[in-house]
Amino acid sequence: MTSRRRGVLGITLGLAAGLAFGIGGVFVKPLLESGWSPGAAVLARISIAAVLLAIPGAVALRGDFRPLWRAKWTVLLYGLVAVAGVQFFFYASLERIPVSMTLLIEYLAPIALVLFAWLRTRRVPQRVVLAGSVLALAGLVLVIGPGGGGLDPLGLAFAALAMIGVCVYYAVGESSAEQLPPVALIAAGFVVGAVALGLAGLTGLLPMQASTAEVAFLGASAPWYVPLIAVGLISTAFAYTAGIASIGMLGSRLAAFLGLSEVVFAAIAGWILLGEALGPLQILGGVLILAGIVCVKLERSEPRGAAVVELGAEPVPVTASTPAVSADHSA
Repeated sequence: MTSRRRGVLGITLGLAAGLAFGIGGVFVKPLLESGWSPGAAVLARISIAAVLLAIPGAVALRGDFRPLWRAKWTVLLYGLVAVAGVQFFFYASLERIPVSMTLLIEYLAPIALVLFAWLRTRRVPQRVVLAGSVLALAGLVLVIGPGGGGLDPLGLAFAALAMIGVCVYYAVGESSAEQLPPVALIAAGFVVGAVALGLAGLTGLLPMQASTAEVAFLGASAPWYVPLIAVGLISTAFAYTAGIASIGMLGSRLAAFLGLSEVVFAAIAGWILLGEALGPLQILGGVLILAGIVCVKLERSEPRGAAVVELGAEPVPVTASTPAVSADHSA
């Protein structure tokens, strides 16, 4: 596959993942309104996705599960931090600060990745990347619109931990391809995440309530399991699979900025399917986010004459005096 075709496919998959994640709220909202707690809904969707991906994951491993054991620390990191940790700290933050502020902090992950690469490599990002970061941040503020309310320090800390978990999602997705097929990593990570969230529920750290009553779904009445299967299949199994495939093709930096499209798609889905009207500032914010993604895509690659070694999301030139560094980021 040529580099151009690979890039187009990666962007398509990244946007598809953003759309799938973005419409997840449409599927989950009826459950929450019928008495489901957020923790129970998340545990159910991750468990459903784990079941759905179990066979594809086994097929990808060709029945040989030894790679899972060799990559056990990567799987644990992905499952505990990128899956369970993000969800747990997100909802822990919601109990203390406004949802808009929690979302804003969590979606700072792409900018955090840029800053991390800057600190790690001591190389100033290209101006187009910095411009894209500023545009994306401004767009996030306009789309999410942080409201008033107390800013509890612990709530802010929980939101920051959720954001770090999102960064881990992109970093592991970029570095794990040599260890495991993406679908196998996701399936195993979902199992680990489901177990962790289940234990959090049993210990009372994450409230778990569910209901078997029918729910209002897309303008009609439906059994409770219909939106649950939809969110498990589309907004979890497919979204994570498409997302990690996009990361492998584009790298963590561009894929993370593409992930911001989730905010735009969520707003559009809420407008079309739930009647939640978009204001002019939200539309402007969506445009700014897309402009930020375009800026990051315009980042110039290194000159062809210099070999590079990937460190996080920033390429480091390798010269005669620079020792080769492994690109394996597994923890």
